[in-house]
Amino acid sequence: APPDSVWDGFEGNAQSFRIVTRLAMGSTDNGLNLTRATLNAILKYPWLHGQNPKKPDKWGAYASDRDLFEWARQLGPGPRAQSNEARLMDWSDDVTYSVHDVDDFYRAGVIPLDRLVVDPEERERFYKGVFDRRKGKLPEDMDESFLRGAFDALTPLLNVRKPYTPTREDRTRLRRVTSTLIRDFVTAVRLQPGATRIVIEKKRRAEIFMLKQLTWHYVIKNPALATQQHGQRVVIRQLFDAFYQAGTSNAPNLDFFPVSVREFLPSLPAKKLAAKRELTRTILDFLASLTEEQAIATHHRIHGINLGSSLVFQVR
Repeated sequence: APPDSVWDGFEGNAQSFRIVTRLAMGSTDNGLNLTRATLNAILKYPWLHGQNPKKPDKWGAYASDRDLFEWARQLGPGPRAQSNEARLMDWSDDVTYSVHDVDDFYRAGVIPLDRLVVDPEERERFYKGVFDRRKGKLPEDMDESFLRGAFDALTPLLNVRKPYTPTREDRTRLRRVTSTLIRDFVTAVRLQPGATRIVIEKKRRAEIFMLKQLTWHYVIKNPALATQQHGQRVVIRQLFDAFYQAGTSNAPNLDFFPVSVREFLPSLPAKKLAAKRELTRTILDFLASLTEEQAIATHHRIHGINLGSSLVFQVR
């Protein structure tokens, strides 16, 4: 693994910014060649790595993309403040995923919406899990009491009192629930005069927060998924280490890298700090471009678990 001095981290939002500005194949060498306003609108976290101590694990662009980030942010509104368009995008994203994740996982029998509605003990277990895990990390203008009250008021409106079955009646009932939620969340947005014009009702933001916690509590923190995620982290870490070693050893192996990656590599072996940073980012760009199946297949081939075809990289 590289030392901290060459590490600018990996973050999904920052990688998305890098894709649209540099990596995507468009008609120019500027990624998709988007306008400044569009780039500013997709910056959900409008700061670089380490610039926001309140959210150290989230950022919108890497240091290597600082020039494009600063160019986009010249439109304002100010340091670490989302543009109005970005705030709308962020809210739309939260609404979409919170509602449809709950819908999908209730259908699959993973999120027990029916028990949360009718069983106070199940709701209390959910609350305990949420507020133990999020201790000290609640929304700035909300406390546990407010969030409990918001979810307590929401649960009767969910109108589900038994596990989901794929009958016409249950499908219709669930569709009414999700349509009502989306309508309420969309109409919670208000415009007001001033630089930051987008305002969202506090109650609705609390409901979205708690709906997102349903997926965390019942799905993401599920032990079966936790073990799978551990395995995925091992695969990605070992893939990175293998490629980094190939690019920094005294006898570097250029053939180890796919043809499509080689033109972006620094001169090997990468020994100087700038070269190591360039190598690190190039490897991360490559790994981020892989599907899960491709990552696992590459890991298995490198470690001799399943050698596969020798032609696999010729098509990349």
